Amino acid sequence: MTGSPDSPSSAPGSLRSGLAFGIACYGIWGVLPLYLVWLEFAPALEVVAHRALWTAVVCLLILALTGTLGQLVQTLRHPRRMAFLAAAAALISVNWLLYVYAANHREVLQASLGYFINPLLSVGLGVAVLHEKLRRAQWLAIAIAVVAVLVIAIGYGHPPWIALGLAVSFGLYGLTKSLAGRHTGAVASLTIETLLLAPFALFALHWLGLRNDTHFLADGWRSALLLVSTGLVTAAPLTFFAAAARRLPLSLLGMLQYLAPSLQFLIAVTVNHEAMSTSRWTGFILIWCALLVLSADALRLQRQRRGAADASRPASVAPTPRASG
Repeated sequence: MTGSPDSPSSAPGSLRSGLAFGIACYGIWGVLPLYLVWLEFAPALEVVAHRALWTAVVCLLILALTGTLGQLVQTLRHPRRMAFLAAAAALISVNWLLYVYAANHREVLQASLGYFINPLLSVGLGVAVLHEKLRRAQWLAIAIAVVAVLVIAIGYGHPPWIALGLAVSFGLYGLTKSLAGRHTGAVASLTIETLLLAPFALFALHWLGLRNDTHFLADGWRSALLLVSTGLVTAAPLTFFAAAARRLPLSLLGMLQYLAPSLQFLIAVTVNHEAMSTSRWTGFILIWCALLVLSADALRLQRQRRGAADASRPASVAPTPRASG
């Protein structure tokens, strides 16, 4: 789900289209649990195996139609990038398995929590792995998040393993993609990841077949089309994300990322009627407070940098107008 954005355009029309692409991207990711309910006829392993295979097919078609297959070839020639993308492939497969399991076992609340925690975890990974220095607000946000997870764990009687697994796997996935570099486009990157997963997906389907536990044609063409559609459902939002990232300021794109877990939270509470105990409400409110602190700090820093950039311009040079939002 990460891309390599170009410098965002500031034209109002570009911003509007970028906002539409961003909402479409995070909206699809947010309502994904409703789609996965239709796939309950198959176990999580089979769903993920088909998802990897059909996503590879869809991504290859996108690259071919857009004339960007060259990105794929260039990346294949770089062992370092391939090593990081192989790690990313392993991490995203774990993330997909956990997510499908959560959706099919009515644990969407934990899925939502995991993706709310993810931005905070990413900040922590920046410190632990990239040796970045945290500002006070970021330390405060992480501390609040730790307290929130502890409160929720006490309410559950055990740590929210699904939420933590989703946050850690996706956080590390983003980190490995970053370490792989930004020379490979989002679609080409996902193509390589799913192609690397393809042999394991085929083996999994073969193993399930030996156990008479395959469900590709369990309901005729309906079940087959649903499993094939996992490729489109995976590739489409990624393409929208890449389009949004080229058009939107990073700060606005960062705000949009909370749309997906917010929709998941609403689905868990209003559609699945998952229980919201006092401890869960308290934990989620604390997480939201932590994200508010993190977001406010990011916006403050961006304003400071813009102010410094404006001040450093020569007086004779007119400032470039910036679109709002």
